[in-house]
Amino acid sequence: MPNDAGSVSISVSDDDPDEPGRTRPRVRRKRRKPGLRVRAELTPRLVRFLVRYWILLILVAAAGLLLFEASRIGRKSGPGEMEVKPKPKRPGDGFDSRAVKKASSEGNLNRLDPTTRVIGGVRERCLKLLPLEELQQLDIPVAEASSSPLKNVIYLSESSPSDREHASFSRQQAAQMRFNLFTGNQTLDQREESFQVKETAKVHCGFYSDSGGFKISEEDLAYLQSCKVAVATCAFGGGDDLYQPIGMTESSIKRVCYTAFWDEITLAAQEQEGHRVGEDGYVGKWRVVVVKNLPFMDQRLNGKIPKMLGHRLFPNAKYSIWVDSKSQFRRDPLGVLEALLWRSNSVLAISEHGARSSVYDEAKAVVKKNKATPEEVEVQLTQYHRDGLPEDKRFNGKKALAEASVIVREHTPLTNLFMCLWFNEVVRFTSRDQLSFPYVLWRLKVLKNIHVFPVCTRKDLVNSMGHVRKAKPLVS
Repeated sequence: MPNDAGSVSISVSDDDPDEPGRTRPRVRRKRRKPGLRVRAELTPRLVRFLVRYWILLILVAAAGLLLFEASRIGRKSGPGEMEVKPKPKRPGDGFDSRAVKKASSEGNLNRLDPTTRVIGGVRERCLKLLPLEELQQLDIPVAEASSSPLKNVIYLSESSPSDREHASFSRQQAAQMRFNLFTGNQTLDQREESFQVKETAKVHCGFYSDSGGFKISEEDLAYLQSCKVAVATCAFGGGDDLYQPIGMTESSIKRVCYTAFWDEITLAAQEQEGHRVGEDGYVGKWRVVVVKNLPFMDQRLNGKIPKMLGHRLFPNAKYSIWVDSKSQFRRDPLGVLEALLWRSNSVLAISEHGARSSVYDEAKAVVKKNKATPEEVEVQLTQYHRDGLPEDKRFNGKKALAEASVIVREHTPLTNLFMCLWFNEVVRFTSRDQLSFPYVLWRLKVLKNIHVFPVCTRKDLVNSMGHVRKAKPLVS
């Protein structure tokens, strides 16, 4: 029977006898498919190739991975602002340049490289300082007559005739509103009146009573009164280390007071790590002022005192620069004053918020990040809405929100009043000062010449280190 098409031929054994008269069938061998032959030959070739060139293949893969990571970093910089990535410097010896406990910030310490950005296809420095030779010869300008209607500010205290009826209140009576003997018990009527700018303003501005706390030694008080230009920072609760200022000229070192406010918790924490204040009261270039009897249980509120009330701590200073403790100040102070105030005829300079521009959006973020309770934020925003704070996201062409980790200002009656009002809002509502800054700026309409500088300028001013550890709260 003939074989079916496609069937396999079967070979006949040699032991089988040939039948007479019959032709022996021819054995057909199955032919291999061409694809199998190619695969069989390709496998050993591939193995030989990998054995010979494996090092080259690893190098190519590593180069591709490096290019991929570089492209990711470029995308994170954003299209509008391209910053120079610095080459980390090895920290020197001493307390001022000790390694930061956060690995992510380790390379930031003691960097002096400029931060730049691309505008219209041209790369520019974010902070345009004068050349070094001019910085060395820079003088503090003579004050000109102010056009502001405000000429004088009187700070209310227990001895103020207009506030005697509030002089007997106790810390316990004011506990629910966070007012105490340091702040004075500002009523809502007094709050409203404080925003009315006249030739003479009377306002609560901390240091209300001698029994209110924030005690400083007589020696330190004399030092603070001697300062004409101040760079200030603070660390309460042992939360942050002290980073030495860098980038200043010899002229600025002689004329600028670098002052760090510590409490006894921070002093003990630093001494435990071997970082002691010298007999002259200094740690490096910082004069350390130890504050006793802090007025608030909330350490964030205590930190607002040197941040916002520098004109009260440095009563004879004409200019001040505030730097958060999580940052290292790295520029010449007089050069910063010239670049951010004198050149633009401004009396206050502050960095804009990097993420948001509306106080109402910021309030949502504060609650979401658990930086304040929904109830206290609601009280603050309800009051601001009732007062008529607009919901548009910009004021005078500028962002409504300020980042506020660096504040540069001239001590004028108007800026002093502004800082007092800002401090009172922080005490009355939440300690998140970003929420109250746009409100006070909106209410105090006569303060016009404010320089709100971009985020990249702030990055040029300081090396950001981040908080090293959580601040310890005060014990009641």
